[in-house]
Amino acid sequence: MRTLAALAFVALAAACASAETFSKAGWIASQPEWAEPIEPFAVAEGVYYVGSRGLSSLLITTAEGHFLIDGGVPENAAMIADNIDALGFDVRDVRYLLNSHAHFDHSGGLAALKKKSGATMVASEGDRWALETGRVPGSEEDDNFAAPPVKVDRTIADGETLVLGGVALTAHLTPGHTKGCTSWTMQAGDKSLLYFCSASVAANRLVDPPQYDGIVEDYRATFAKTKDWRPDIFLANHPDFFDMDEKRRRQIDGVADAFVDREGFPAMTRKLEAAFEAALAEQTAKAQGE
Repeated sequence: MRTLAALAFVALAAACASAETFSKAGWIASQPEWAEPIEPFAVAEGVYYVGSRGLSSLLITTAEGHFLIDGGVPENAAMIADNIDALGFDVRDVRYLLNSHAHFDHSGGLAALKKKSGATMVASEGDRWALETGRVPGSEEDDNFAAPPVKVDRTIADGETLVLGGVALTAHLTPGHTKGCTSWTMQAGDKSLLYFCSASVAANRLVDPPQYDGIVEDYRATFAKTKDWRPDIFLANHPDFFDMDEKRRRQIDGVADAFVDREGFPAMTRKLEAAFEAALAEQTAKAQGE
């Protein structure tokens, strides 16, 4: 499994590369698992993993239609639709299309998936501009971060809930990684489930100038907000963050509730907070010429 530091390094190295040496194709060349198909599978009652080996997408099914969270890179849209079909569902029955955050490796497939499904695109106000322009605030001119624009039909606020077929998904704004970073919680049978946005620094500038105004305060508010969260099932938009491969192996071997891991989320956020403080200190020292 890659460490959080290794994942951040990959993203940072990519961000520092020029358009001439690191094209969009270069992202996939350096991270082939992002577009690598895998067999879809059930994570919990009514919850299915339909993403690639390296980028998560989550299908939540109900009798009145479905939720779909995250679209991966643009190349993943057809794969996600095929995975939904392989499970015996229809992408045209997706009613709500949701996003964790507006970076192209999670929002890139949303426009195509919206067209395929006809779903209502729901996102935070903080990420609306980025989704609708396909650009990252603070890196607007960098084509390496661009994604196909997708129209947001409805914005959702912190603590607001979407209900479909008796299943409720609650939005939690956890900004920092992006201004509108949104985590989602729900009950899957008798298990609490969290799909966490992110709190890694990755390629973000924290100072001189910051990626966006207030980014440092947002990261710290998110760490404080999530400090006591202990979901039964913790998922995230990068499978490495929740040890998907290992948990899937245990599931295939017949381990009941293989994805239940009440200590997984707090363990990850402790590492992320330490990595954030280290990055802030390093970037501040560099900006001050130390």
